[in-house]
Amino acid sequence: MTMGEPDPAAVADLALLYEWARRTRAVVFRYVASVPEAVQARRHEAFHGSMLGLLMHSAECYLHWITHVGLGGESVPSIEPRDLEAVQARFRLVDDAVAEALARPQEIDRPRVWRGEHVTLRWLVLHPITHEFHHKGQVASLGRLLGHPVPEGTDLDLVQPA
Repeated sequence: MTMGEPDPAAVADLALLYEWARRTRAVVFRYVASVPEAVQARRHEAFHGSMLGLLMHSAECYLHWITHVGLGGESVPSIEPRDLEAVQARFRLVDDAVAEALARPQEIDRPRVWRGEHVTLRWLVLHPITHEFHHKGQVASLGRLLGHPVPEGTDLDLVQPA
C-alpha cells in the first residue's frame, strides 16, 4: 500500500464500528418506544432537550459532519421531532450518508479543511458515532429522572454479539 491509498481493513473496521452503533441504537429505540409518548417529548432542566430531541440532535450531527462537511452536500436543517418515527426516519438518512462515505475509500483519509482545521472523512464518520453514545447516556439518564429507567438487564451502549 502506498501513501494516500486507503487501507481496506481500516475502512472495514469503520463500517463495523458504525454497524455496532446501529445495533445499540436499535436497543435505544426499543427503550424509548416503551416509554409513554408524552414522556419521550418531555424536557427537563438538566438537559438540552427531550429524549426525542437528544436522539434527533445525534442524527443531525451525523448529517452535518458527513453530508455537509465531508461529502459537500447541502446543510441539513434541524427539525423538532414530533415522534419516534420521525427520529428513526432521520437515522435512515444517516445510514445512507454513512454508506456513501464508506463507499469512497479513496477519500477516507484525504485531508479537508473545515474552519481552519484539517479533518478527514474517517474523522467525520467517527466523531458522530462517539457523540451518539454520549447522547444515548443522556437519554437513559433523562428517562430515569422522568420516572422511566432503562429496564433491568438492558444495556444501551454494550454491543451484543450477533
